[in-house]
Amino acid sequence: MAEPEVKKVIKLVPEFLLKKRKAYQAIKATQAKIALLEKRKVTKGKPLKFKRLEDFLKDSHRCQRDETRLRRTEHRPAPPLPPAKNKLAFAMRIREIKGVSPKVMKVVQMLRLRKIFSGTFVKINKTSMAMMKMVEPYVAWGFPNLKSVRELILKRGQAKTGKRRVPLTDNTFIEQHMGKYGIICLEDLIHEIYSVGKNFRATNNFLCPFKLSVARHASRDKAGLLKDLGNPGFRDTDINSIIRQLN
Repeated sequence: MAEPEVKKVIKLVPEFLLKKRKAYQAIKATQAKIALLEKRKVTKGKPLKFKRLEDFLKDSHRCQRDETRLRRTEHRPAPPLPPAKNKLAFAMRIREIKGVSPKVMKVVQMLRLRKIFSGTFVKINKTSMAMMKMVEPYVAWGFPNLKSVRELILKRGQAKTGKRRVPLTDNTFIEQHMGKYGIICLEDLIHEIYSVGKNFRATNNFLCPFKLSVARHASRDKAGLLKDLGNPGFRDTDINSIIRQLN
């Protein structure tokens, strides 16, 4: 005789137990998500940088040299002003400023040369000449011609609106921000900078510091500095060749 089929009985799980399991799975998923976010937060930060004793000594010596140089400069006569025809200068930082004197760092920030190979226009007067003397070992400066000023502004001219840089390609944008000074187009901007007009300060502050480019194959010395740029300091009209090289 054939054996009778045994019916399988499916045990029913109580509803409260299902709810308990679901809540437990949700808690575990939330905990895993929080743990992942914490892990990302830890790994996202900057790694620890260990500074060697030699670096501290190097920065200390550089700061001490700056203090000695500035102290000696105070006892020397002020540098004479250039001829009246040279009213505009272009300053460009070509040296690292790590570990410099606080006075030098403050002047660098006032000139807006926080990044290496950045440049700004400077109005020549007694105060600016003293500032150039303070940052002379780190900055190359000279008198740009109209061609250099035009090429810099046309190729690398940018203005800052909020937190982003905007290239100066639209005269409407220039008129919107500088129209109250009588500057409505790019040519007016170039003329105001080169002629050092009465609104030079507002116009220069409207422009962001120029970010100049350096070729990857450029030859460097043992300290990692560019050989083609030469020494920092006053370069007179030779600054135009440097602008052509880095623009």
